[in-house]
Amino acid sequence: MTVGVRSKALGLFLEKDSHNEHVTAKRPPVSQALARHTELQVTVHTKQQPRMARAKKQDPQNEETSDPAMNDSMTPEQQEQQEESQQESSSSQQQQQAQLQRVEETCPACIPGQSFSELNSFEKERWIRCDACKIWYHWRCVGNGEELDSIDKWYCQKCIEEKPSRTITRKAPARKSNRKRTQRDYASLDSGVMFDPARWNQMLQEKPTKGDPFKRMQGSDVNLAWVEEDETAMREPIVIEKPDGLGMKMPSSDLSVDDVAELVGEDTPVEVIDVATQSTSPGWTLEKWAEYMELEPEKRDKVLNVISLEISSTKLSDMILPPRIVRELDWVENFWPSTRKGKGHTYPKVQLYCLMGVAKAWTDWHVDFAGSSVYYHILHGSKIFYFIRPTQANLAAYERWSGTELQYQSWLGDMVDEVFKVELQEGNTMIIPSGWIHAVYTPVDTMVFGGNFLHSYSVATQLRVRNIEIATSVPKKFRFPMFSKLCWYVADKYIRDLRAHPDQDYTPRLSQSLMALADFLVSEARILEHGPDAAKKEVKEQIPTDRVKDAPALAREFRWRLRLAAGAASDDEGPKKMEKTNGHVNGVKRRRVEEDGVQRFRNFKPRLWDREATKEEELGTESVRAARPGVGDGWSEPWMDGDDKMMGSPEDPEAQISRQRTVVVKVRKTLGGLERQRIERTVEQWEWAGE
Repeated sequence: MTVGVRSKALGLFLEKDSHNEHVTAKRPPVSQALARHTELQVTVHTKQQPRMARAKKQDPQNEETSDPAMNDSMTPEQQEQQEESQQESSSSQQQQQAQLQRVEETCPACIPGQSFSELNSFEKERWIRCDACKIWYHWRCVGNGEELDSIDKWYCQKCIEEKPSRTITRKAPARKSNRKRTQRDYASLDSGVMFDPARWNQMLQEKPTKGDPFKRMQGSDVNLAWVEEDETAMREPIVIEKPDGLGMKMPSSDLSVDDVAELVGEDTPVEVIDVATQSTSPGWTLEKWAEYMELEPEKRDKVLNVISLEISSTKLSDMILPPRIVRELDWVENFWPSTRKGKGHTYPKVQLYCLMGVAKAWTDWHVDFAGSSVYYHILHGSKIFYFIRPTQANLAAYERWSGTELQYQSWLGDMVDEVFKVELQEGNTMIIPSGWIHAVYTPVDTMVFGGNFLHSYSVATQLRVRNIEIATSVPKKFRFPMFSKLCWYVADKYIRDLRAHPDQDYTPRLSQSLMALADFLVSEARILEHGPDAAKKEVKEQIPTDRVKDAPALAREFRWRLRLAAGAASDDEGPKKMEKTNGHVNGVKRRRVEEDGVQRFRNFKPRLWDREATKEEELGTESVRAARPGVGDGWSEPWMDGDDKMMGSPEDPEAQISRQRTVVVKVRKTLGGLERQRIERTVEQWEWAGE
C-alpha cells in the first residue's frame, strides 16, 4: 500500500510506502491518466528563495516584451494592443491554473458537483493508491471512517470486482495501552467487514450476566465511621440513589454540553474515543464536540465518547464538590502539601472529570489507574455497568487479556467466574472500590461527573493493579500521575503522627494496608541503594525532597513504627528469619546461631530515651485451690481472662502461686514537654502438689 499527504505549503505530494517506510516527494496526481505515467520525483531543498525574491522573478519572454527600448519604438496604439494581449494571456494562464488545481484535487471517488472550496479546506489531504491499478484516491472518499494507518494492502472497488480474490488487509494491532487501541472485532477479526458500533449492544445481549447484588445506601450513612467500623466498606460497589446527605455539590441537571464548553473553554482540547475502534480520534476541541453532540443521532457519522475531560481550575469546577467520604479518604486531598497544589503547581489532578457520551457508546473492560477508587454521579441520562470482582484469579485473567491478542479476540467475561450488571439512572451516585474490573455501556446521551482517589484502606490492591500496568506496558500517560511521590508524602505524614502518638490504635484492616505501603517503600529504598542506575534515577525523581530527606531511613522507620503500633515490643526489624547454617552434612561442623542477636535497620536509629529505670519486686507466694489445666486444644481459654475463675472450688487440688512484678519506666524530652512510658509486667508460676 502507498499513502500520500498533499501539502499546500510546498505544492508537493509526500508518498510513503507502508512496507519499506520509504518516503519520496512527488508531484500531486494532476489527473489519474497522467498519474500513471508521470510520477516525476522532485528535490525538496532545505533552503528556499526568499518570498520577495521569488515574487519579483519574471518569465524571460515577458522580460523581452517589456524592454524599454522596444516600447519607445512602438506607437501608442501598438503599446495598447500589446498590454491587452498580455492581460488576456495572464487571464488565460490563471484560468488554466485554476482548472488544473481543480483537476489535481479530484479523484475517481469524488462526489460530482462537490464544492471545490470544501475540497480545499484540507490543509493536508491524505491519499491512498490502489495496489492493483495504481490510481490515487482521497482517503476521505474511500476510507469509510477507518484509520488510514491501520491499512496494509488496499484495492479500489473496481479492481476488487475485476478480481474477487483481492482482499484489503490490515496491520496487526499494536500492543499498547488498553486506553488507546486499534480496531477489534470479537466475532470476526479478519473478516474485513466494517465495524458497527451497535455490535457492542448485540454482544451484551448474548453474554450471560448476574443481577445487581450491591448495597443501596443513604448518603448520610456513607461516612468515615462506616469505613472504619464496617469490614465490608469500600470492598464492593455501592449505589446512592439520591444525593441527599452525601455532602456533595453538583451542577443543575439541565447543564448542557454548550455550557460545559463555555465554562471550561471552547478551544480546550479534548480526547475523544471512537467507539467502533476503541481508539482516540484526534483534533477535537470542546466547541467541535458540542456541535457533534447537538446533532440528531441519525446525523452523527460515528459513535464517540469523552471519558477523560479533567476540569479542575476551571469555572465549572467551582460548581462541583466531591462526596464527603471521597474528601475524607483521598490521599491527594489529605496528604499532598497544600502549598504545592493549585495554579502553577504540578500535582495529581484526577478528582474532577466530566464524561460525555452519546447513545450506544461503549467503554471496554478496564481497571482505573493504580487501582484507584471512583465516585460517579449521573447528572442526566443513564449508564449500564458490568463488573468483575478483583479476586486474584480474575486480576490474573485480566492481566493475560489486557494488552495481548486476547484483548482483540475474546470477551473478558468468558475468562472469569461471574459478571454483574448494574443500571444507573439520573441522580444516582456510585462508589466503585479499588481494583474492580468494569466496562460501561451508554443507552442514551449522558453526562457524568466523577473522579478518582487513592486511600489507605486498599493499598495492597492499588499496588497489585500498578504492577499489572507495568507488566502489560501501559504507557505512563495512562497511569496515575506521580503515584510514587504521593506514597512518600503519605508515609511522611503517618510517621509524624506515629512519632507523636506511638500507641496509635489502628484497626487491623488499616494496619495491614499501611504495612503494604511500607513494604512497597522499602522495596523502592532497596532499588535506590542497590538497583541499576536507570532504576535508581527513576526512584530518586519520585522522592519529594521538600519532605523526605533520607528516603531509605524513612521507609524503614515507617515499617518499624507500624510493627511497634501493632504490638511489637522491640526495636528489631521484625520477626526473625532463620539464619543460614551448614546443615547436617557429615564432616562439617554446624555453625552456632546466636539466639539473642538483634538486627537493626540500615540507616535508621530509633530515638533514644534520656533515662530508663527497671525495678523488680517479689510479691510472695500463696496457696489456692484451683483446677489443673485440662487436656485438648481448649485448655487455655479459661486462663486468658486473668480473673482467676478457675479458683475457689473445695474439690480442686491445692496449688502454690509465686508472683514477681517488673516495672520499667522510660523518660525523654519532646518538643512540647516530655514523654514517659511505664511498663508493668507480672509473672505467675503455678505449681500443684504431687507434680
